[in-house]
Amino acid sequence: MSEAHSDTFDLKDLYEEDIDPEPESGADRAKRFLEMNVIAPARIAADDWRALVGGAILTFFLLMGTVGVWLVERPTSGDAPVLAAPFESLAYPLGTDVFGQPIHAQLIHATPGMFKMIFAGAVVSVGFAALVGVVAGFEHGTRIDSFLMTVTDVVITIPGLPLIIVITAIFQPENPYIVGVFLGIDNWPGLARTVRSQVLSIREESYVEASEIMGIPLSSILRRDILSQLMPYVMINGALTSRRIIFESVGLYFLGILPFTTFNWGVMMNLAYEGNALTRPDMLPWMVAPMVCIFLLSFGLVLLSQGLDSLFNVRLRARHANTSKKGTSKNNQSQATGGD
Repeated sequence: MSEAHSDTFDLKDLYEEDIDPEPESGADRAKRFLEMNVIAPARIAADDWRALVGGAILTFFLLMGTVGVWLVERPTSGDAPVLAAPFESLAYPLGTDVFGQPIHAQLIHATPGMFKMIFAGAVVSVGFAALVGVVAGFEHGTRIDSFLMTVTDVVITIPGLPLIIVITAIFQPENPYIVGVFLGIDNWPGLARTVRSQVLSIREESYVEASEIMGIPLSSILRRDILSQLMPYVMINGALTSRRIIFESVGLYFLGILPFTTFNWGVMMNLAYEGNALTRPDMLPWMVAPMVCIFLLSFGLVLLSQGLDSLFNVRLRARHANTSKKGTSKNNQSQATGGD
């Protein structure tokens, strides 16, 4: 290949990389979307042990709460010997309780209700906090901002846990989704104020001001310039809120404030505690097993949220996508050169 031909080829690559003279086809748009939203995040997650470990733990509990409930029968009294020791039989690997119910089956059938409470509580608290914070930040100095922040400050001054105890004691909710909604009531004010501060800071950036001057729609500015930067923070707080909902729900079930209508890790701990599990070693697995599940699920949520901080980094995703694009271009060039 001549030197002139090589120079022409390099210039062509340069212009193809910076300027696309032809309109982008549907296939190209789909490929670019797949590259930015699937392939690049997967590469980032593969390089971050926190995302891998957190995702693996969360996937384990999701499978336990979906596939596990189909594979393991719902436990009833007398299914197994009373207070069987752990790891003595494959039929009940974690042992049994005083009612002859396998402990592992109780853990599995308590998982779906726990995820329903986490989902409802996180959606209510994080979603409402993000909405209030973004609107107040964009309407800074107006009556809307003043009204939203006044309501937020009033809710902050109300003691959260006593309020939840009173509400749940009055309504006695049995549906896990309703329990999650009640638990999410006191979790949004602090996050809403923080999101508002973040929005006020981002609005001062030059590129946001330039977008507003250019007349770009507000929805595009929110999606491209603001939500993309807020998402890691919101996701981290979503994980922290989920942990708090787990602890609050288990605590309310453990104290007997919420009705015992189904299997729950807090109910297991309550029954074990009332049976003097702290002083009887043969009953200790009945209390320890749900505590381990609570710890692992909370730990997995925290690790996953920290890994998502990298996944939502737009520059990092673009770098991985560009790396993949350059690698594909080099392969194509090599094939073309080999063909010549």
